[in-house]
Amino acid sequence: MTPIDLAHTGRLENAPRATVFVDIADYLAAAKSTMDQARRSIHLLNWAFEPDTRFDPTSDTAEGEIGEYLKARAAAGLDVRLLCWKAPLMVAAGQHFFTWRDRHVFRGSAVKLLLDNGHPFGACHHQKMIVVDDAVAFCGGADMGPDRWDTQAHLDDDPRRKHGRKTYDSRHEVMAVVDGPAASALGDIFRERWRRACGEILPRPGPIAPEAWPERVGADLTDVGARISRTVGAWRGHPEVREAFALTLASFAAAQRTIYLENQYFTSPVAAEALAARLQEPDGPEVIMVAPQHSPSWFDRMTMDRTRVEFIKRLMTADRFGRFHSYSPVTTLGRIIIVHAKLAIVDDDFLRIGSANLNNRSTGFDTECDLTFHARTESNRGFIGVLRNRLVAHWLGCDSSELGAALRAQGRLGAAIETLRAAGRNRLRSLGPRRLSPVARFVAAFHLGDPVGPDDSFHLVRRQRRLAADARAVARALNSR
Repeated sequence: MTPIDLAHTGRLENAPRATVFVDIADYLAAAKSTMDQARRSIHLLNWAFEPDTRFDPTSDTAEGEIGEYLKARAAAGLDVRLLCWKAPLMVAAGQHFFTWRDRHVFRGSAVKLLLDNGHPFGACHHQKMIVVDDAVAFCGGADMGPDRWDTQAHLDDDPRRKHGRKTYDSRHEVMAVVDGPAASALGDIFRERWRRACGEILPRPGPIAPEAWPERVGADLTDVGARISRTVGAWRGHPEVREAFALTLASFAAAQRTIYLENQYFTSPVAAEALAARLQEPDGPEVIMVAPQHSPSWFDRMTMDRTRVEFIKRLMTADRFGRFHSYSPVTTLGRIIIVHAKLAIVDDDFLRIGSANLNNRSTGFDTECDLTFHARTESNRGFIGVLRNRLVAHWLGCDSSELGAALRAQGRLGAAIETLRAAGRNRLRSLGPRRLSPVARFVAAFHLGDPVGPDDSFHLVRRQRRLAADARAVARALNSR
């Protein structure tokens, strides 16, 4: 991997241990194990928090629900704080009115609940993390809700995905856990969000031992650099922070072999132009993107999905050497899997897990936090490559060894995927552009619902011009290297 210009891309800390959880079943079990061992504090940030989320959907005990569990931990003397987005009615309705239910469940308890609206109008708090004792912290793309639960098998009609009368679609999430200085740095982000939401300044605690690392969970990465990159919209004297997107562009520019992306939204024309420039290079990297066939909400289908068509079309036009592949995953019976993970793997050196989508909102409007691991040893590089192959194999429905054999034979990941798809491993479906109606073309042209920042949130022409200028600047910078 060529050197990355890491200016303005976030805070780099060391993580003595780091582990990745693919899909939410293992993550929830590990999170509960860590919170069980908490000695001082449990702090949570979420876009949405549904208190009836079960750690184990087969359990019917009261404390099997995270809301009741947190109340019990707070009653035992722990400092338990929860900050989630103060979502407007239409959004909260899509998550079972979580803001009202949170107030009801935690009213009169020792849990300190804040509904956050400390951001520009129309923006949202989108970070997802759990920080325990400032010593162990989880960060990634998963919120707390019964609709989030699934396993890597993505089984059709899995009864464990049933909650009440509703059986939810398969869903894909990725989370990471770290300890040491990286965990403490995530604690700093929680304290800053808390201060900004209500004005209360929480002291930075000292070290605590033993650390509450989840039981029976090994370390995938050891002694690894962990970069914490944020997005924060300018608001009431608070400066704009665009660390996450700066890291996106830097990593695309540095890639030599493979850019593997899983994301819910692909709409940023600036990111598309950066990828297009690399695809036009004779010896540039291949680009593989995995996204849901369509978004789960009607609003996102009307906005983000329309604009994604233009994103894919731009990359297909730029793909002079056959290195671009876009897919949507399905279950064994061909049903949708909602890809909600926000993950990027660049070569074998760079693993990014967080809350930021590849849309405009996540570059300078919403509040985001990503955790990126920079491999410094052959062992860590080896894990990153293994994880990428494991993710692709789980999409295809085959063993990692089968994918590895195809990769060795073909030399490139995209060619290996196509070989296995042709052999019947067809759970990854090609995701291509489609014709848009005049209304959809208008939505895509002006990026409705997807502002870059507060200054263009109500100015469509300004947004369009800004995106076009930024895309041209990125293309010039990459083409002039």
